[in-house]
Amino acid sequence: MSRIDSTAIIQPGAKLHESVEVGPYSIIESGVVIGEGCRIESNIRISTGTHMGRDNRVCHGAVLGCEPQNLGFAPEQSKPLVIGNHNQFKEGVNISRGVKTTEGTLIGNDNYFMCGFHAGHDSRLGNNNVFGPNSTLAGHVELGDRIFISGLVAIHQFCFIGDYAMVAGCAKVVKDIPPYVTGDGNPARVIGLNSIGTRRAGFSPSSRNAIKQAYKTIYHLGLNTTQALEQLKQTQQTDEVNNIIRFFENSDRGITTHR
Repeated sequence: MSRIDSTAIIQPGAKLHESVEVGPYSIIESGVVIGEGCRIESNIRISTGTHMGRDNRVCHGAVLGCEPQNLGFAPEQSKPLVIGNHNQFKEGVNISRGVKTTEGTLIGNDNYFMCGFHAGHDSRLGNNNVFGPNSTLAGHVELGDRIFISGLVAIHQFCFIGDYAMVAGCAKVVKDIPPYVTGDGNPARVIGLNSIGTRRAGFSPSSRNAIKQAYKTIYHLGLNTTQALEQLKQTQQTDEVNNIIRFFENSDRGITTHR
């Protein structure tokens, strides 16, 4: 029995593993590559230049690899959308392919995209992240791993969200949000640590305490950022504290302040 519905359109030049399932009225354009075990459900369009790994699920009405929403875009500028393994794209998800960078738009593994999510061109999303309904990333946004983006969040272009961060519902993010914290508000501010997230992820009490002390140094001792980072470098550092230091030192857009 064919795994491809008779109403689906698979254009010549698309490469689908023999195990891929394609539902009713879906369109897969030439140049698309879809790996083993993927499920492409109904009324989905996957545009040219999209490369997908294995065991991804794409639900009704999603559009992957569409033209960038960029006024200066021309087809010859297209860069790919590259998707890893074990991602879920729920109903109405929309992700643009790249236009500005050689790598294009990049999505890692084991991410969960709820209904109505949008990612702009040339975004880079890590692994094990969750994106709430109708959350939106502008172009060139970068996310680490194990981040929770709540519903209706809007993230400005070129922002970076650190590992294990959480962004509360309806927040407007205009600067980088460091790892292990919770951001909320319009514009977003750091309102505390993502204690539940780090606890659920299995961080030891000593690691969680090191994170807490690092942010106390940065936000509550009256030091400027340079002074705070220098002080952290003089202490016994954990992997988590080193991650915090690197994040602050590599920020181009600026770090979200504490409330």
